[in-house]
Amino acid sequence: MDSRHVDTWKEMIYPALKSKQEELEMLGYEQATPEGVWKCLCVKIWNGEPEKRLHEIVQDIFHLKSSVYLSYLTIQSYENDDLAASIEALIGNSPDNG
Repeated sequence: MDSRHVDTWKEMIYPALKSKQEELEMLGYEQATPEGVWKCLCVKIWNGEPEKRLHEIVQDIFHLKSSVYLSYLTIQSYENDDLAASIEALIGNSPDNG
């Protein structure tokens, strides 16, 4: 098979993403979703969205360690907290609230 942009393989490899999600759920990551696994791979493993072969993507999915997924979730949590704090600061300091 040829190399393609990873996004072009996403629909085809959904069963592998679902399998990884189920594995992560069994390990206690109940919030895991196939989309979350995909995003984790894009950020932590692929550093963006490179071109890869189908077997390479499936291999990356099945080799994704729970510690890498936890690291991804932790970073996302911090980023979401920062966003929430920024929004709260903006809303709290708006002229309408004074």
